[in-house]
Amino acid sequence: MEYRIIEEGDKIIIKDIYDFEPKHVFECGQCFRWNEESDGSYTGVAYDRVINVKKDSNDIILSNTNIKDIEKIWKNYFDLNRDYGKIKSKLSNDKVLKEAMDFGHGIRILKQDVWETVISFIISANNRIPMIKKAIETLSEKYGEFIEEYRGKKHYSFPKPDVLSKLSIDEIEDCGVGYRAKYIATTAAIVANRQMDIYRIKNLSTDSARKELMLLSGVGPKVAHCIMLFSMDKHDSFPVDVWVKRVMEHFYFKKDTKIKDIQEYAENKFGEYSGFAQQYLFYYARENGIGRKKYN
Repeated sequence: MEYRIIEEGDKIIIKDIYDFEPKHVFECGQCFRWNEESDGSYTGVAYDRVINVKKDSNDIILSNTNIKDIEKIWKNYFDLNRDYGKIKSKLSNDKVLKEAMDFGHGIRILKQDVWETVISFIISANNRIPMIKKAIETLSEKYGEFIEEYRGKKHYSFPKPDVLSKLSIDEIEDCGVGYRAKYIATTAAIVANRQMDIYRIKNLSTDSARKELMLLSGVGPKVAHCIMLFSMDKHDSFPVDVWVKRVMEHFYFKKDTKIKDIQEYAENKFGEYSGFAQQYLFYYARENGIGRKKYN
């Protein structure tokens, strides 16, 4: 990719990078530990690091980091070496998707930690984003490890499987996860006891990975597809939640349609770029309230 990296103190400036709009990246439903600051930048916690991201013209400024972590963590996490222009070109033959891509320009699919993504999306089931974020933050504050204080706020890592596996269901529920506490406890025990190596699942085919993930408590088809897309490089995954169902019915089916049928249609239509299409469509539908009432 044609961009340059400049280091200035605790800041890294990525010069002339395209298709990177922080608001669209961090508010498109794929991540829950990023928060907007008063200056329009975003501060997040990932891989036991605290980092701030701000856009300035065609540059992205990463604060509270260094060149070593850029190479080790952030190039991969922010998917910096992928040509999103090429992906959008491939998908732009679809009129609806072209409009969604124009609206959500600059979305990038983050490469998140598998364990954190598993628990985050178990919490996300039938839940609203503010509640999901609050629950994850509470879990981290109570049972994660202190990383540092940045911009006047203390930041904590996401709790490890062995830590969560030792908690009672009541202790987990007290973090605001509701009925999902029992799912989290069971899944944490499976991972902590090494009954399943969740980090090797990405090496399986998408279909095999989905089936394996659904053996975990609290992981249904939609959650499995989210985990695969946001942490396992399975870009042919197409998670279908309420917003994606609405937008697909509104533009492509004009009627109430089974999730399985939507899934098959999308994966056949968008192929290896299904996950990217899903993110553009999700953000477009949610931000514009598409499909709330009827299909016209």
